[in-house]
Amino acid sequence: MALNTELAGLLACPKCLGGLVVLPGQDGLYCAACAVVYPVRGGIPLMLVDEACALDRWTGSRPASGRP
Repeated sequence: MALNTELAGLLACPKCLGGLVVLPGQDGLYCAACAVVYPVRGGIPLMLVDEACALDRWTGSRPASGRP
């Protein structure tokens, strides 16, 4: 299931309330202010601070920490 980019434009970072950018593969939402990526799984953004991954550790559809 693809991420609805129109609705994704309405989301804000749960940590700083800043804007988010959909990554090219639509597998994450990037917050420039916090330099983190919130993963998108099955078209659903996981907008929890604990689910965020630092941009330099981002590997794609899941955080580098190995969480499912």
